[in-house]
Amino acid sequence: MPEGNEERPAAGTEVAEAAADLAAQLTALRTERDRLAAEKAELHDRLLRRQADFENYRKRAERDRSEFVQFAGMEFVRELLPILDDFERALKVECADAAFTKGVRLIYTRLYEALKKMGLEPMDTVGKPFDPNLHQAIERVETGEAEDQTILDEFQKGYNFKGKLLRPAMVKVAVRPS
Repeated sequence: MPEGNEERPAAGTEVAEAAADLAAQLTALRTERDRLAAEKAELHDRLLRRQADFENYRKRAERDRSEFVQFAGMEFVRELLPILDDFERALKVECADAAFTKGVRLIYTRLYEALKKMGLEPMDTVGKPFDPNLHQAIERVETGEAEDQTILDEFQKGYNFKGKLLRPAMVKVAVRPS
């Protein structure tokens, strides 16, 4: 029996060692689990941030592309404005050939309508208050017949393009007599 007693404490020691070993493994696994959970949370957060950054980039690129297309159209329309001005001057001149005048008017109307479809917006200036952001004063006339800083006449039509100033109107402005 003495041998049996010696084995029992050894078995109890082995069980205790095995339990201690399992407890250490469990602690290591919990630590590893916690580390992996933190790493997963960090990676998920990084993924969400990258997705948001990409979405912002996509929106910014689309906005830049849209602004570029609008600006390109704006420059094209700006280049055509002198032609539109020439047509307006030609239509003010008396001509003996009515068919010729009608043809010029037709071309002018088609060009003007096409530019309006692209976003050209003419300014209405005569009788309005002078605004240095929208108008360029070419002449100032002292008069008591109109209010101070009122536009009396327009030398060159001003235009906006899709809400932005394309060309200021060249105008004659009333000023109070001294």
